[in-house]
Amino acid sequence: MRCQPPRKESVYICLKNVQTCLLCDEPAEAEMPMCVACETELPWLGDHCISCALPLPSAGLTCGECLLEPPAFEQVVVPWLYGFPIDSLVTRFKHNAKWPFGHLLADVLGQYLQHRFDEGLPRPDALLPVPLARKRLRQRGFNQAAMLAQWLNKSLDLPIEETVLRRIKDTDAQQDLDAKSRKRNLHKAFDLMPDAQVKGRHLALVDDVLTTGATAQALARLLMDAGAARVDVYCLARTPKPGS
Repeated sequence: MRCQPPRKESVYICLKNVQTCLLCDEPAEAEMPMCVACETELPWLGDHCISCALPLPSAGLTCGECLLEPPAFEQVVVPWLYGFPIDSLVTRFKHNAKWPFGHLLADVLGQYLQHRFDEGLPRPDALLPVPLARKRLRQRGFNQAAMLAQWLNKSLDLPIEETVLRRIKDTDAQQDLDAKSRKRNLHKAFDLMPDAQVKGRHLALVDDVLTTGATAQALARLLMDAGAARVDVYCLARTPKPGS
């Protein structure tokens, strides 16, 4: 079983004079261990649905699914498509405990979020990492969403609250299921902690990848039904619609 690293210590070297790009091993010019060329070539999300961030051909549109069934969350804020090399970096962080890749992605996400805040995106009252099933937590040894939230806390100075949401049912892995099965799989999978403070607050869910949005929808609906004023979703990557 792997141990989650200490939250107050960096998992990669932060000195400019020894920094190299984690993707190509070339010198990195900034404090972040990624060179400008590699950052430019990442699969940045272009035009997308203003609610769920599904890639769309034009900006300012709402996808058909969100029009038919508006999500409980206000919007998904995400910098990348789930494509190479983001998919590889997320997998190595999530399944192989390569924490430097997760820290790198969280730092860029933090910069992206700060840019959005500067443009007028409301800052949330707190970050809520998506809770991990107990079985997978034992197998993996850490919750990748909680680690991302901790790194975002450091870069954005946003409080983290890990005592609001809990997963009360171990479910099958979502990546093995289609959209309808994902929704059924998450039925009554989550609950609020007994002393959770939700009413009237703006909260942001933190996760690694958004695919169908079933997990985000289930948690956002739970929070909104409990009186939350607004729920946003922050994640690293958004998968495109299958076949697109």
